[in-house]
Amino acid sequence: MPRSGLVQPASGPNPCPFGTFGIPPADSASRAGGMPKASRDRSLGTFGKNNMTSRRVVIVGGCVLAFGAAFANTGLVIRTGTSVSHLTGDIAKLTMSLPRWSSVILPEIYRVVAAAVCFFIGATLAGLLIHHPVLDVSRPYGRTITGIGVLFLVSSFLAPHKPIVAIGLAAIGCGVQNGLASHYRGVVLRTTHVTGMFTDFGITLGMRLRGHDVPRWKIAVPALLIGFFFIGGLAGALSNCAGYNAILVAGISYCLAGIGWSLTKHVFK
Repeated sequence: MPRSGLVQPASGPNPCPFGTFGIPPADSASRAGGMPKASRDRSLGTFGKNNMTSRRVVIVGGCVLAFGAAFANTGLVIRTGTSVSHLTGDIAKLTMSLPRWSSVILPEIYRVVAAAVCFFIGATLAGLLIHHPVLDVSRPYGRTITGIGVLFLVSSFLAPHKPIVAIGLAAIGCGVQNGLASHYRGVVLRTTHVTGMFTDFGITLGMRLRGHDVPRWKIAVPALLIGFFFIGGLAGALSNCAGYNAILVAGISYCLAGIGWSLTKHVFK
């Protein structure tokens, strides 16, 4: 026995799949959020052969989705008074109204409940059908985005007459989109609300200021998503002021973007 009293590891291949003391080796799945490096590169297809290209595709896609969610959400808020891409504010307003109970607040309760339940349903569908721990362009993101666009289109036609149904359909779309949030090299891509992005932005910036080796692009990603969410909301409001139906415009844009992504993926496959 060695003088230190510690049992030395046996020579040859390490029998423990997680290396000495349970620490994963460099090429383990933990390095890529649950997927080995080779598998991760294969999941990125042609884009995965060039890290810079894949990074740009991911960032551009995230920014476009953040813009679209804010654009559509602004249209719903203007037409129904209820947000569908995030729920914190509406639920807070509802709790303030409940102590002053009257039948007048019933429609507001129905709208908020519809948004919350349907957002949850959309996230559940995303987890059931398409969500993946890390970005995987082989998954049917194009068809999913097209499906979200169809939900927005139907919602735009129902909003004047059946606002609660319209809210529910749009909330399902936003829940599905937010359920697509995946890890890309340690960054979580959230695209329907900005609270989490402000958190990620602050954490990465603070770690950088503290002296940690945080790549600049990891700081830039949440900042860009926040910026595009703001621009999308502003564009939705301007579209409404110009006489356009922002929900309808968002639905058409999502359908075109989803079809375009599907075609692009098949071309570069």
